[in-house]
Formats: sequence, structure tokens, C-alpha cells
Amino acid sequence: MLDMKFLRENVDSVKENMKKKFQEHKLELVDKVVEMDKVNRQLKQRGDDLRAKRNAMSKEIGGLMAKGLKDEANAVKAKVQAMADEMKEIEEKEAKMAAEIKEIMMKIPNMIDPSVPIGKDDSENVELQKYGEPIVPAFEIPYHTEIMERFNGIDLDSARKVAGNGFYYLMGDIARLHSAVISYARDFMIERGFTYVVPPFMIRSNVVTGVMSFAEMEGMMYKIEGEDLYLIGTSEHSMIGKFIDTILDEKDLPYTYTSYSPCFRKEKGAHGIEERGVYRIHQFEKQEMIVVCKPEESADWFVKLYTNTVDLFRSLDIPVRTLECCSGDLADLKCKSVDVEAWSPRQKKYFEVGSCSNLTDAQARRLGIRVKGKDGKYFAHTLNNTVVAPPRMLIAFLENNLNEDGSVNIPKVLQPYMGGTEKLVPKK
Repeated sequence: MLDMKFLRENVDSVKENMKKKFQEHKLELVDKVVEMDKVNRQLKQRGDDLRAKRNAMSKEIGGLMAKGLKDEANAVKAKVQAMADEMKEIEEKEAKMAAEIKEIMMKIPNMIDPSVPIGKDDSENVELQKYGEPIVPAFEIPYHTEIMERFNGIDLDSARKVAGNGFYYLMGDIARLHSAVISYARDFMIERGFTYVVPPFMIRSNVVTGVMSFAEMEGMMYKIEGEDLYLIGTSEHSMIGKFIDTILDEKDLPYTYTSYSPCFRKEKGAHGIEERGVYRIHQFEKQEMIVVCKPEESADWFVKLYTNTVDLFRSLDIPVRTLECCSGDLADLKCKSVDVEAWSPRQKKYFEVGSCSNLTDAQARRLGIRVKGKDGKYFAHTLNNTVVAPPRMLIAFLENNLNEDGSVNIPKVLQPYMGGTEKLVPKK
């Protein structure tokens, strides 16, 4: 959420930012909220003036009564009461208008970084760098669920009976591999100085609206019926929510966390053929990175975060690339974002396995996360990034470590988490 003062003083820049995000339909909101803010400030000024007059006249009443001028005192009392009635009416109008202003402000997108490429959607994202040599083996690589089925490692049919489409049973070696990757990612981030956290898997509505836009909320979140609770779509939600309405000491920054959680998503919309199996699902597990820092440090942390993901995938012998998300592919709260994509030898292309975002102070303003520094208080900057999110990550792992005989190599760094196993051998 933008600062109202910034918006008032930079109306043209805010509108231009909307155009770069191809949100022309929101342009009218800027003029509307500026006018509402003007009226609200006038109401506040009128309330302040009345309050000052009332206080002065209240003192006058005592003086008149002391002089025995009862009628004059009663006349002043009537005026004071009228002022009090008007002040109450003004306060009610102020509160109602403030709520309406906030609702509009939450629909206005964050200012994107000047370095963000301009484009309508993810087809116009820009490749930054490739890491590792993308290899296509001489033998045919089966679809990922077929690889898993050779290990008796997945059961989609039973999951459909139990929960419907978008769910799965992972079993045996594949289930163990799934857990091994999560455990390895946890320790990988701990070694890089991050604090490990297991957060709540449900959050209240005020946290939901603090960490994401209304459009994202509608398309992602599962609501718990009869409760003011939502299932998290990522642990970023509850991790940033951890700081709601807090004043942090500047000397304690940055906060660097790596959090584990199951994630639950509606995943509305049509899906392509490569989103069958366990590519796009309603339930999965993820290891996440969260940083809360000073504004001047967020740009450096942004690069560090997505570099961590690149390094982790390369340690597992998986080629990856980084993509700069264009303006039209940025969610409203994001200032800048980079996707990490893994190489798929079967598809002969890269696909998304993680996303790193700098939200500057957008979430902090919504949630009231402030920092007390030597020069006063200011809003913190927040960032998040995927460390690893199996089972999607397992697709890249299995394809890139598959042998012609159907076995799967286990990289050295992962072997301790697999009981020393160097290679998985298919059951059929």
C-alpha cells in the first residue's frame, strides 16, 4: 500500500505506474482517493477547530458560573453541546471515509522498480542468466508421474477418490525423496545464517489482506467455514504476519527466516497439458525464505535470496535459469520479482520452480510493521523467496537425474538424507 502523502504529491507517477502494469481500469481510483483524502482532511481540520473552541468555551462556563451569570453560562453550555454533537458526526464521517480510502489504497499497486522490464504478461519476462548445461539425453524421458509409478511412488487415483483432483499420495522411495529434499533445503538455509521456523498454517483475515492483494486472495485462499481463518498458500503469509502491529528495533535488523509449511491453493483457471500430474496441485509442501530489513538493504537481499535458490538447485545437479518478471506479471504488492526456472529434459525447456520478490514497504504499511531508528520510525521492507517446493521440484530432480535403465541418481549432498542411498532402483 502506498503512502497517501506520496500519492498526493505524485499523482502522475502513480498513474504512469498503473499504465506500465496495464491496469488502466484503475486510473480513476487515483483521482477518487485524492479527492476523498482532501475531504477527509477538511473534516479533520473542522473537528480540530471545534475541539479547540469547545475546550476554550468549557473554561468560560466556569468563569460565568463563578460570577453568578447562570443564564449566560447555560447559553455557552448549549453551544458546547452543539459543538460536541457536530464533532461526533464528524468523527463518524471521518472513520467511514478513512475505511473507504484504505480500501481503495489497497487496490492501487506498489511502485515498480525502474529496472523492471515493461510487458503485459509472463511471456514477456526477460532471461537474466543460465546456470549449468541443459542436457537432453539420448533416451526418452517419461512423464514425471510415469517415472514415479515405476517406483510405486505415487497414487493419484486413490487421492481423487479421497479428496478430488489436484491431490496425491506419495509413497516409498519417492515420498522419502520428497522429505529428503525438504530437510536438505532446511539445513542448506540454516548454514547460510537463516533461522528455521515452523509457523501457523492458518491466518486471520487481517493478515491475509496485509500480505496480498484482493485478486490474489480470491484466486488462492481457502476459507475455514464459520471461522475468521484461512489456510495459508505459502508460509510467507504467516511469517510476515508474525510482525503485525510491531515496532522493531533497528539494531535487530535484518530478520532472516527459513520456514517450512504445507501450502494450500485453489489454483483457479484452466491448466495446460504440462500441468497434469503433480505440477499444479491444491496441496504441497515448501521451504521458504523471509527477510525483514531496512529499506536501503532490500535490493542487496533480493539478489542474495534468489542466488540461494540457484545454488541449492545446482548442488542437486539441476540446471536452472533466472527470469526478470515484467511489469504485467508482477502482483500488486511487488516492486520487483525474479523467477527461478529448472531445466526439463523431457519438455526441452525451463519451467518455474520458485519466485523471489521484493515488496519494499507495501506489506509493512498494511500490517503496521515499523522500525525505530535513530532518526525516528519508518516502515520496514519485506522480501520472500522459494527455497524449494516439492513435489514440483521433484519433476526437475527426477528428469535430470534419470538413467536410461530407469534408475535415479542421488547427488552426494542428498545421500545423508536418504540413508546413504546412491541410486534409486525402480520396482517395475
